Amino acid sequence: MKLMKKTKVAGIELESCILNASGPNDSTFEELDIIARSASAAIMMKSCTIEPRKGNEEPRYVRIPSGSIQSMGLPNLGYQEYIKISAELKKYKKPIIASVAGFSVNDYQKMVRAFQASGVDLIEINLSCPSIEGKPAIAYDFEELELVLKSISNLGKKPLGLKLPPYYELTHHKKVAELIKRYNISFITCINSIGNTLIIDPEKESPVIKPRKGFGGLAGEYIKPVALGNVRAFYEIFKGNVSIMGVGGIKSGTDVFEFLLAGADAVQIATTFEKEGPSCFKRINEELEEILKRKKQTSIKKVRGNLKYL
Repeated sequence: MKLMKKTKVAGIELESCILNASGPNDSTFEELDIIARSASAAIMMKSCTIEPRKGNEEPRYVRIPSGSIQSMGLPNLGYQEYIKISAELKKYKKPIIASVAGFSVNDYQKMVRAFQASGVDLIEINLSCPSIEGKPAIAYDFEELELVLKSISNLGKKPLGLKLPPYYELTHHKKVAELIKRYNISFITCINSIGNTLIIDPEKESPVIKPRKGFGGLAGEYIKPVALGNVRAFYEIFKGNVSIMGVGGIKSGTDVFEFLLAGADAVQIATTFEKEGPSCFKRINEELEEILKRKKQTSIKKVRGNLKYL
């Protein structure tokens, strides 16, 4: 029985369904080169801004038992540098995904136009960064979200996707889905970390991170049920017409299998990659293969969305 590990996101073929998420260890060429040489099915670049950013004060990322909390502040090299880096990464013949994070409609428009003219394969629009002082996530402001989508949806032929925050009401899923359908968005990534969470060190009697008085984005195993819920809600709305990449608390092949059942075409690894390094992609792929063989499944496609209700 031959196992078909390949999947597609917005028409772009991936050798497996497992890749890195924008965030940890993907800021520099050296870090992205490591990802390119790993078993990650694609090369996801750091969320970039118009100008280079140093990000927030340290400590801004702290590991906790079942995940992490961070308020990074989008440290990156600036979008022009990632366009140059993407050209250097083409030699690996893996799909390259740009991630853009603007502070205005004009920022998004400028960066998307530039990446449309570059060698990247997919463009992920980060609308959900929870760690910028005074900047609400655009994806929670539906009027602002529509302005962004309207400004970027006809700038080129490369598929566009949205990196979304967690939504907690089905009415919000439906509203976002209406905009996605209207503006020809090809894929979504859900979810980003859960914003405005607080981890306290009881011995020091203080938060564990410095920026924003300790408020940060929660990631890892803590957020997996929320991520699965968002993937499933959008899968049921889109009925397979929009690709979905799941992210949040994935550390094993079993976790990937659950995201596939919920409706994901692929998954992104963030916290586990930061903690374990690039070997996690190979390990998780092998664990998923064992599960699929045990369940006599011949392809990822046959698993996708096949959640059995009680």
